[in-house]
Amino acid sequence: MLKGSIVALITPFDNNNLSEEGYIKLINYHLDNGTNGLVPGGTTGESPTLSHKEHRRIIEIAVKECKGKIPVIAGTGSNSTEEAVELSKFAENAGSDALLVVTPYYNKPTQEGLYQHYKKINDNVGIPIIIYNIPSRSVIDMSVDTMAKLYELKNIKGVKDATGDLNRVNLQLKAMGREFIQLTGNDDNALEFNKRGGVGAIGVTANIAAKLSSDFQKACVKDIKKATELDKLLQPLHTSLFIESNPSPVKYAASLLNMCKPDVRLPLVEIREETKKKVSEALKVAKLL
Repeated sequence: MLKGSIVALITPFDNNNLSEEGYIKLINYHLDNGTNGLVPGGTTGESPTLSHKEHRRIIEIAVKECKGKIPVIAGTGSNSTEEAVELSKFAENAGSDALLVVTPYYNKPTQEGLYQHYKKINDNVGIPIIIYNIPSRSVIDMSVDTMAKLYELKNIKGVKDATGDLNRVNLQLKAMGREFIQLTGNDDNALEFNKRGGVGAIGVTANIAAKLSSDFQKACVKDIKKATELDKLLQPLHTSLFIESNPSPVKYAASLLNMCKPDVRLPLVEIREETKKKVSEALKVAKLL
């Protein structure tokens, strides 16, 4: 089962070029610090500005470095169904354990269009698919009814829910049952999300707080008092990493921890000085800096 602390992995750049050495370094940081899974090529990995060659390459690197130790959930979504199918097939052939497929952005498909989009991907692969529902970025919201209909297909196994609506956890649990994997896409609501039936997070904060994030997710299962304490420690980080558009703040945080350069690709830019101060302060609260 895909659960626990799964990181939406940042993509390190050096002079605007993909840093393969840096990417391997980041992956090994997660292997050493209890992360339960990796997502290469998600939004946090700046997939919109990666070339197709780069996107394929980071999936290959993740599979090679993880060596089956933790799942690789390749980000293969697109607002072109054919492109999503092509990348999903590549990821499966490269050895990915599962796929994270975002709802098609910009096109604004109907619920039937969403169903057909995911069905087409489902019919062309043989590994688990996690639906990524994030209305704030894609403009559309997959309904619980559509999700339940998709769950009847062989490869649709769960959702990364970034709606921010905790009631969705209850509704999706009622419609699909406990076998349907519910992962939050909002670090800040992970505690309540898990209390309601979620089994983990595909998060941003784990990029720079892998052990804390992993310990928090474990505590949600075994020791809710400890989970609450860790959540309080992590909340300032969650807040600071979203003051400006993700992943600019988390890349700056990573640079302070000597994990990678803060470089992002246009149209994203480096964060403002006042945001840098808040990120730095949050790292100190979490005892990471």
